[in-house]
Amino acid sequence: MKLNERSVAHYATCDSPADHAGFLRKRVERHHHHAHHHHATSYQRRWFVLKGNLLFYFEERESREPVGLVVLEGCTVELCEAAEEFAFAIRFDDAGARAYVLVADGQAAMEAWVKALSRASFDYMRLVVRELEKQLEEACKSLAACCKSPRRSSSGRKRHLSNPALLPLQEKPAILENGYSTWGSGGGIPGGAACPDHDGGHAKPPPLPPRRRLAASGAAGSPAPSLSPAMPESPVSPETACFSKLHSWYGQEIVALRREWQERQKMGHP
Repeated sequence: MKLNERSVAHYATCDSPADHAGFLRKRVERHHHHAHHHHATSYQRRWFVLKGNLLFYFEERESREPVGLVVLEGCTVELCEAAEEFAFAIRFDDAGARAYVLVADGQAAMEAWVKALSRASFDYMRLVVRELEKQLEEACKSLAACCKSPRRSSSGRKRHLSNPALLPLQEKPAILENGYSTWGSGGGIPGGAACPDHDGGHAKPPPLPPRRRLAASGAAGSPAPSLSPAMPESPVSPETACFSKLHSWYGQEIVALRREWQERQKMGHP
């Protein structure tokens, strides 16, 4: 592989972010075929910078030009047995290639370097891309299946309602408020289903709030004055399809109770 030294040196020192960087102690093992032994040099402390699949090392952190480069292709990164603690090695598949033995300053630094270097090769990135493409294809298939499902259920509902005997008692379009069916749509039941009772075929209104039941008796045990004459007829019926009307109707009771309480305060009663 031929590299343009000037371009490589510029890439090593430019402002592009590094994938990993830090000080490591380095020694190089050279394998000799005829002697069948490894010749190792002494350790040198260098500043290493990883960018993509290129591992640069400098004499000092402030150096402007790298003194060496390791192309991380066709290699394995593994822990190795050495006299020094926290040592790991970069070994290549070629029989006569160099092996770089590196020593980190601690356990955490060693694990971080091994992880970063193992993920730096083009082969690893190719595997990641294939896995992501597979996940994307499965997600697209699942999304397509979900998009087809509502259309099938909708057509089935239309065929079901085409039978006149299966039509609901009250043919009224469901009125939605804030995305939900109101009490008035579909016979007073949320969801649009008619539910006749013993009072004439209409759904019963929802239960009254707790304050209305508690207001049936006064503080001293005497019945509270009836609020029915001053209040209009309850809008909770199949014809009511607006939550604001229900809110206003129940709010009149609160206003009446508050007026009664203010009158008692003026008369000196607690």
